[in-house]
Amino acid sequence: MRSFDPSRLGGHEATAWVAYYRRQWGTFLRAAIGMVREGFGMPWPKTVYGAWLVLRANQLWAPVSNDPDGARRRMRRFYQMVAGTHHESFDVDEAARLEVEWWRAHRELSGGADLSELVQALAALYAHIYGVLETDVLDAATGRAEAMRISDQWVADGCDPTSPAIEQERAELVRGYTALQKAVAPT
Repeated sequence: MRSFDPSRLGGHEATAWVAYYRRQWGTFLRAAIGMVREGFGMPWPKTVYGAWLVLRANQLWAPVSNDPDGARRRMRRFYQMVAGTHHESFDVDEAARLEVEWWRAHRELSGGADLSELVQALAALYAHIYGVLETDVLDAATGRAEAMRISDQWVADGCDPTSPAIEQERAELVRGYTALQKAVAPT
């Protein structure tokens, strides 16, 4: 889970975000399979199940009258599987809480210019999962938060699947994941 291709991971996530906002759940699931496989390097059966958990968590979170507890339960199962696969010792309850916390910070941002709360929420998640300092992953969190800002503008502009904003979002995700890989890669 510390050795991933930032370009492939960023590409899968950009595809997932487009599918999420267009409520194309089949496309989202395929992209989630790519994200889980590339980002966490689990065997195929766990990858598919993990992607299903991510899909279900996002579906529970997606509506305005969402179910954050249900989303956290799905993400807890996901992180429990990640930790077990890689013999990691991070707290899976805390990982699930931090995951949904950045979702909340992003939702509350809704087009705002100040990304600091979102960056902090992402850095806290990365630091917890990978066992590094938050300061070590701030560049990674900043890249991903900037991608979300671009995505939010794309949503506000009508979710055009041919928009050049999607490529800009993908580039920021790749930048963020490149920084994350540098911060967490095995030495």
